Amino acid sequence: MKKIVLGSVIALASVGVVHAHDLSPQEINSVNLSSVLSDKSLEHPPTDKPDPAVIHLQVLLDRAGASPGVIDGLDGANVRKAIAGFELLQGLPVDGNLDEEIVTRLSDDQRVIGPYTIAADDGDDIVPEIPKDYSEQAKMAHLGYTSVAEKLAERFHMDVDLIRALNPTARFIPGETLSVAVVGAPRTGNVKRIEAHRKAGELVAYGENDKVLAVYPATIGSEDNPSPSGKHKVNGVARNPPYVYNPKINFQQGKNKSKLTLPSGPNNPVGTVWIDLSEPTYGIHGTPEPSLIDKAGSHGCVRLTNWDVEELSSMVKPGVTVVFEN
Repeated sequence: MKKIVLGSVIALASVGVVHAHDLSPQEINSVNLSSVLSDKSLEHPPTDKPDPAVIHLQVLLDRAGASPGVIDGLDGANVRKAIAGFELLQGLPVDGNLDEEIVTRLSDDQRVIGPYTIAADDGDDIVPEIPKDYSEQAKMAHLGYTSVAEKLAERFHMDVDLIRALNPTARFIPGETLSVAVVGAPRTGNVKRIEAHRKAGELVAYGENDKVLAVYPATIGSEDNPSPSGKHKVNGVARNPPYVYNPKINFQQGKNKSKLTLPSGPNNPVGTVWIDLSEPTYGIHGTPEPSLIDKAGSHGCVRLTNWDVEELSSMVKPGVTVVFEN
């Protein structure tokens, strides 16, 4: 059994651009990543503004099964880990560097940003807001999306700020055509083993003969609430689960000291999927805050974006081994 820890070997050649950019589909689609590699003007500190080259790279990595988490156009640890994950998927030496070999294998003739026309039912199940207090959430019928923009951002694996930046005049109403990330079809296969790497903040799914099927950035516990150690098993998968809050077993949220049942929905504390583990109270699940994956701690569980855990859940069955590594 091979064990590869990705997080300690990553060093990305800078792809962040601090110059002002027009975030048009044409600008993003026309990025030549090979030219980015040789452009010494790109050697600048990361910027907080979406960059066309990073958007282009994130979409290609997402399509290839090396999830960058949320597509936001910002360089950072999750982008670097995704490059290392792609190397692992391709059977290349894992160093996390964006080089010509990676660019060649990722590149295709498809655009990375394309059109999407908003359908009438895209406005269904929208709620006015999600209160922070669990006791207030427990009174709701559904913890749905708070806007069409948020709903479509998740569908296309994007940060809501990026989908708004790409569509600055959009009203997000039926019939309107938006520019969105052209992500690939969900990965398929039968997962035989999952490795959760705490320090790397990454989850790797293996199939038959140790073939890597997918790599995901993950929040794996925290200092106050560490994840379990050793080997465990998948008990089962619950889709669109309610969330049972019990401060006597888990943690205390706000002033809530009583057990509460929160309704299902993408903004539920465990998102759209719960993959139950044999270690009581622990699981692999989604999140209402995809932009915080591996940037904020969890209460001991493994947290993925909703779309990543949905993909993973379609490839796992009860009995799959989950190994927690440092």
